[in-house]
Amino acid sequence: MARILGSLLGLLIALLIIVLLSTSFLISSDLIRGDLYEKYRNDKSFLYTLDTGATVHIRDEGNRNGPPLILLHGAYGSVHAWEPWVQALGDDYRLISFDLPGFGLTGAVPNADYSRAGMSQTVSDIIKLMKLKKVVMVGHSMGGGVALHYALDNPGKVRGLVLVSASGMRRSIAEAPPSSFELADITWLQPVMRYVTPRFMFASALRDTVADPDNFVTDEMIDRYWELIRMTGSRAAIFERRNARQSNAPLDERLSELTMPALLIWGAQDKIVPLSQGVRMNGAIFNSRLVAYPELGHLPMEEAPAKTAADVRSFLQTMLP
Repeated sequence: MARILGSLLGLLIALLIIVLLSTSFLISSDLIRGDLYEKYRNDKSFLYTLDTGATVHIRDEGNRNGPPLILLHGAYGSVHAWEPWVQALGDDYRLISFDLPGFGLTGAVPNADYSRAGMSQTVSDIIKLMKLKKVVMVGHSMGGGVALHYALDNPGKVRGLVLVSASGMRRSIAEAPPSSFELADITWLQPVMRYVTPRFMFASALRDTVADPDNFVTDEMIDRYWELIRMTGSRAAIFERRNARQSNAPLDERLSELTMPALLIWGAQDKIVPLSQGVRMNGAIFNSRLVAYPELGHLPMEEAPAKTAADVRSFLQTMLP
């Protein structure tokens, strides 16, 4: 009996060692902003510290004399999501993008406010910094919810809205995102994920995001998402944002207040914010038009940049004097 117990104890110790070694192998260390900035900036990038103490990564691109568009990326994203539209629209429009608090090269902010209202205040601060009187708000996913929040609170400063797979509406159970996006909501798992966020998790999530992952998701894209999310403080900030989402009240009841023209762009194969959300949003906004693309997923501006940018240009030409 003693021999059997000894063997079992030895087996348990061996299994524990294997688990510890595996966990150590999966640990993803923090990365320094300075190194990431040099890797992921472009010639229009700059860092600016707001009165809140947040140091924000901003890009001011396109035609400086054209109508200004404010571009707000989605959760886990960055300004890089807008690069295709900057190329397609930059001849006529001024395109200002920045990494929202908690993400990209902005990362964690001193006041730890990652609510929709807090992000909307960052938008207001950037618009003030740029001395802009009226803008077109463009938002994708989480950034779409922020664009809506800003437009509802500052209708006189918004000429129009372009909402791409935008969040902000109340979700039904059937509209829940894939499980790869829900891991960060598991409270007991968050302390582990603060250090263990392996690259394959981001590869899986990106593949769930688009309609044709085999022809869209690249190693370079996976590396960018994986590395930016590991900037010092960013993983903790993301968990703070997700745990405080109850402070972001659904905007359904307020959308009827919007009177500016709005273009809604959606991928019919979107698993993250399903097209059903876009249909309801379109019905709630008085002066809106919904364009759905049967072959696209959650990243229309990247999956089909020429086609989606052409629809945005047509909308802007109709809307702007």
